[in-house]
Amino acid sequence: MTNRVFNFNPGPSTLPLDVLKIVQEEFISYKGTGMSVIEISHRSAEYEEINNTAMALMKDLMGLGDNYKVLFVGGGASSQFAMVPMNFLIGGKTGAYVNTGTWSSKAMKEAKIFGDVHVAASSKEKNYSFIPKKADIKFPSNTVYLHITTNNTIEGTQYHFVPEAGNVPLVADMSSDILSMRTDFSKYSLIYAGAQKNLGPAGVTVVIIRNEMLAKCKDGLPTMFDYRTHAKDSSLYNTPPVFGVYIVKLVLEWIKKQGGLQAIEKVNAAKKDAVYGIMDRYPDYFKGTTEKDSRSWMNITLRLPSEDLEKKFLSEAKTEAFIGLKGHRSVGGIRISLYNALTLDGAHKVVEFMEKFKKSN
Repeated sequence: MTNRVFNFNPGPSTLPLDVLKIVQEEFISYKGTGMSVIEISHRSAEYEEINNTAMALMKDLMGLGDNYKVLFVGGGASSQFAMVPMNFLIGGKTGAYVNTGTWSSKAMKEAKIFGDVHVAASSKEKNYSFIPKKADIKFPSNTVYLHITTNNTIEGTQYHFVPEAGNVPLVADMSSDILSMRTDFSKYSLIYAGAQKNLGPAGVTVVIIRNEMLAKCKDGLPTMFDYRTHAKDSSLYNTPPVFGVYIVKLVLEWIKKQGGLQAIEKVNAAKKDAVYGIMDRYPDYFKGTTEKDSRSWMNITLRLPSEDLEKKFLSEAKTEAFIGLKGHRSVGGIRISLYNALTLDGAHKVVEFMEKFKKSN
C-alpha cells in the first residue's frame, strides 16, 4: 500500500483503505460462495443480506425510522433531477428550487420539462459564492416540494442550516456531503445522493424517501421511473448495481465503526479548519471564492494570485502525490475535496505543502 496517493478527486473520490482491503480480500470468493460479489445472483441470500444490511445501516446512521424507505437505483443524481418532478410535480402545482450552483441549475432545467418551477432564492447574481439566508427562501402556496442542493461541489458552498419549509415536503440533493456531519434528516421528505463521493463507487444512487412522500407519487409513470416500484421490491425489481451496493454497505459499516456521524463530523471539522486556517492566514495568496458563512466542509475552492502560479501549484502537488486538486473546468482555480475517507493526515499534509509552496513562490 506504499504507493497510495493523497486522493483529493471530487468524485469518484477516495474510499476508506480499510474498505478497499476487505473488497480485495473478498473479491474472488465472497463469503465462501466460490463466486465474486459481482457474479452472485441478486436474488441470492448472500446479496439479500448485503441489501438489507445497507438499508438498515443507512437509516440507523441518519436516525430515521420505519417511516422511511431506502432505495438503491442507477442513473446517478442527474437522473433524480428528472425523477423528482416526474413523480411529484402535478398540474397546477409548482416545484420550488433554491438555485445555488451548477447542479441545482441542472435540476431546475429538468423540472421545467414536467411543470412550473419557482426560484425560491438564488445566489447566481454573485457567481454562486454564498448560500441564501433562511429568511430569503420563499415559495408560493401551491408549492408541491422545495428542492435544495446541500453542498455545491463546483462552487464550494454548503448549507449550514435546514430550510424551513412548513408543510411543504423538503427535497435535497446530498450527493457531496451526505453522512459528513450530524443534521436532522427527519426534516427531509426525500434525499438523494450519488454514492461516488462519501458513500461508495460510481454507479449506485441512494434515495431515502418518507412513506408519506412515496404515497404522493403520480400514477401512470413508466415502471422504472416510479419510486414505488423500487420501494415495493426493496430495490430488487430489476438487477441492482450489486457491486456498488456491496461497497456502500462496507462504507456504512466503516462509518459506524468510526463512531457514527458524531465522530465523522469531528474529523471533518478538523480537516476543514486546517485548510481554511492557512487560507485565512494568507488571504491575499490563497483567495477563497465563497463567503465565509457559506464555506463548504467538503469542497474548498480557492484561487492563487495568477493562473501561472495555479498551474505550478498543481504540477508540484502531483509530484508530492496530491492528486485531484484542480478546480472544475467551468470555474478554474484549486479545489481541495475533503470527503469522509480523506484522512486528517492527508489534510495536514496538503496544508504543509501549501505553506511550503507560498514560501517558495
